[in-house]
Amino acid sequence: MNDRKMALPRALVTLAAGMLFGFGLAYSTMVQPETVLSFLRLSDLGLMLVLGGAVAVVLVAYKLVPRILNRPLLGDIFHSHPSNWDRDTAVGAALFGVGWGLCGVCPGPAIAGLGTGNLDLLWALAGIAAGALVQGLRAGK
Repeated sequence: MNDRKMALPRALVTLAAGMLFGFGLAYSTMVQPETVLSFLRLSDLGLMLVLGGAVAVVLVAYKLVPRILNRPLLGDIFHSHPSNWDRDTAVGAALFGVGWGLCGVCPGPAIAGLGTGNLDLLWALAGIAAGALVQGLRAGK
């Protein structure tokens, strides 16, 4: 299949999926740091349903669909993504968890939260970008 011919359909599907994602995050109130912090304090476990729903969709999309379809609807082949579990992954996950726990902001919901008018999330996103920049500079050495 011609990649150029499929560029617009892929972009439109990505846009629609992003809109669905953003709507779901806002509807579930995951874009509100207070809701996320309540979840992390185990006082409101409603976000467990959001996370569980996401895991269920991923399991179907990445495990079941390739067994049913010969090829993706908008692509040539199904790609696999090998994961590497090492010290850097564990340290990065711990640092991410500490940052998430302190501010109650996860990158995806923070970006979606901007759409709800919560411009205070720009501070958290600036911090996320600065942290990623520092790591990128560190890794480049």
